[in-house]
Amino acid sequence: MAPALQISIPSASTATPEGSKPYTQYHVILQLPLRKHEVRKRYTDFVSLNDALTSQTGQPPPAPIPAKSWLRRTVNNDALTEERRQALERYLKSIVEADGARWRSSSAWRSFLNLPSGTSTVNANGSLSSSPQKQESGVTDPSQWLEVHRDLKSQIQSARQQLKQREAATTAQQQHSLSADAKASLVRAATAIAQLDDGLRSIQAASKGDDAGWGGSKKLGDGEIRRRRDLLGAARKEVEGLEAVLRSMATKNTSISSTAQAGAVASKGDKAALWHGTSAAKPSGRVLGGPLKETERTRELDNSGVLQLQQQVIEEQDEDVLSLGKTVAKLKDMGIMINEELTIQNEMLGLLDQDADRVQGKIDVGRRRIGKIS
Repeated sequence: MAPALQISIPSASTATPEGSKPYTQYHVILQLPLRKHEVRKRYTDFVSLNDALTSQTGQPPPAPIPAKSWLRRTVNNDALTEERRQALERYLKSIVEADGARWRSSSAWRSFLNLPSGTSTVNANGSLSSSPQKQESGVTDPSQWLEVHRDLKSQIQSARQQLKQREAATTAQQQHSLSADAKASLVRAATAIAQLDDGLRSIQAASKGDDAGWGGSKKLGDGEIRRRRDLLGAARKEVEGLEAVLRSMATKNTSISSTAQAGAVASKGDKAALWHGTSAAKPSGRVLGGPLKETERTRELDNSGVLQLQQQVIEEQDEDVLSLGKTVAKLKDMGIMINEELTIQNEMLGLLDQDADRVQGKIDVGRRRIGKIS
């Protein structure tokens, strides 16, 4: 079976920058499951990649990089260009197909392919794998930010397609599988939104000059930051809408299952007659294999319906816990404010006591003087 992902250099072209000599650039294509990722690199970029991989891993890649030609140039030599293209393609494929992941998991490899650090790279079997250096603080490079945003849009699109397929599914097993896939896509999308939000704040701080280590190419203007903030807001609303659709589908499926199986479920009397005369019918406690106590919500549900009901109850409990946490936080703030107010009132009462003592002393002095005069 062909690998899920493939890397190749199908062609090369000549770039002519202003004020510089023309050079040959090679079109590196990484075939992903849903899209195609292309970068254009010149021969010196491959040389830098080879040096960085050797330095970071302590071992050169499996295939050697083609040697530099000192007497000929690829710009005006099609045969040399094709020969070098094939050699560079073998060089990249040797890294992708190698058993060890030391070269593929390095930062130099991800930087060469313009892959965001902390996202995905290519395994030996051609699949994507997570980078061992997980990105905790968000995507702080503007170009990588756009790459992660494109992956976010792919996740949202996948979730939308899975929800459409789930609505058209006819069996409970297919519905459950598609619901799980859609939920996983939405969770990954929410994680990407959090990373992009953190990264955008870092980029905004760096653009204002708060981070001395940033270069000019990593700074964005206020307009671009606002545009990216709007993109994040739109993606967040889209994810929340899809999550609401998923929850409504689960609730709708529960009610449909209950209605469809109402006539097939045994009544309470039938269950009692089935276990009549056995030890399970005695009310001495729970018996293995005996009838279990059911509620009004679970009596008419099958196994998949009970599972969906449990998931719904768990989500409701999570929302209640979050609401309870907010209430406790408010009560904590109110307690702190009451404590501060009591402290101020105690100080004022202390001052009042001092004033009362001072006035009482003056009254006593006045009384003694009156007594001497009289």
